Amino acid sequence: MSDACRRRFDAILVWKIDRFGRSLKHLVNALAELAALGVAFISLRDNLDLSTPSGRLMFQIIGAMAEFERALIQERVRAGLRTTCCPIAPPRAAPNGYRLMPGWSCPKRRSPE
Repeated sequence: MSDACRRRFDAILVWKIDRFGRSLKHLVNALAELAALGVAFISLRDNLDLSTPSGRLMFQIIGAMAEFERALIQERVRAGLRTTCCPIAPPRAAPNGYRLMPGWSCPKRRSPE
């Protein structure tokens, strides 16, 4: 943003809008600041024109979906780690890369041999 304030460029070109920022709040604030500085924002893949009402609407929808997708991925990873590392019932077989130790309910990672 400091380069935008110094007017070192006229436009920001991104591949997709969700590559610019994952939080909808961050996207909205950053684009508002860029618009105030007179810097254009171009998204190649999403083909967005933020100077029109429909372009701004699509921007909001895409940003919200990107934030939702990121939260879902985080939730699934955490659930998978909990399930893999400390199952409720003793595992019947160790996951790939682990070995079962007698008396332990959680598998332990194999030591490199």
